[in-house]
Amino acid sequence: MKSNIDPKQAKDWFGAVPPDLTLVARSRSGHGGTGADYIYTYLRTYYRDENKPTGWNNLAFPNVGMPNPFWELQGERMPVYEERQENGQATQIFTGWKTVKPGTLTPLQYDQSIGDLVNYLQWMAEPVQNTRVRIGVWVLIFLSIFTFIAWRLNVAYWKDIK
Repeated sequence: MKSNIDPKQAKDWFGAVPPDLTLVARSRSGHGGTGADYIYTYLRTYYRDENKPTGWNNLAFPNVGMPNPFWELQGERMPVYEERQENGQATQIFTGWKTVKPGTLTPLQYDQSIGDLVNYLQWMAEPVQNTRVRIGVWVLIFLSIFTFIAWRLNVAYWKDIK
């Protein structure tokens, strides 16, 4: 998949080149979750920040170069922090969101729409994943049957030697 945006212009406009989310869907998977989990969280945690060049920031990816592409659907909101003392130091703990301007979708509708979009991005990142998984199941079945046959042949060949 090719992007039509020039990286030099993107850096001039946004302060950094926006990420290719299909690549993120594949590269962010690990023991902490899938890349789809990260993208889902990423697209749901934008907030208004006037100190950034784009006017937006993100809790999952601080100082992101990509503005909120769905601000009209999600609306504008600000994070709410609680001040706590831990080990003699004051820390801010994220506790929720304060809606500044509601979007065209309810929070539940927005979350469902983002879920659908993330599933599509995951599929675009690797369209043959379902085929690969389906073939993998048949390969494992074949290997287990072949292992059983090899074990029985081994018993038959070595039965006279004891």
